[in-house]
Amino acid sequence: MQGDNRLFDDLARMASGAMGAFTGLREELEARMRDHVERMLGRMNLVRREEFDAVQAMAAKARADQEALEGRLALIEARLAETSAAPAASRRPSPKKPAAPE
Repeated sequence: MQGDNRLFDDLARMASGAMGAFTGLREELEARMRDHVERMLGRMNLVRREEFDAVQAMAAKARADQEALEGRLALIEARLAETSAAPAASRRPSPKKPAAPE
């Protein structure tokens, strides 16, 4: 009986040591995989989410500004067309009267 307990104790210690070794192996494997993935992503020249969101916000603002400027330009062009059309009508030459017979 005493020998059986000792055998089970030895097996338990060995299993515990193996679990500790497997845990260390798992952690080492995870660390290496994480490093490898980070290196691959670094070579891909990707941007972080924060940088993407910032650039997207800048593009949206630039688009809104451009649309506002297009509206202002259309209004200025309409006013210019109105002002240049009015003087052109007043500058039209009056029809010439036929010359009196001599």
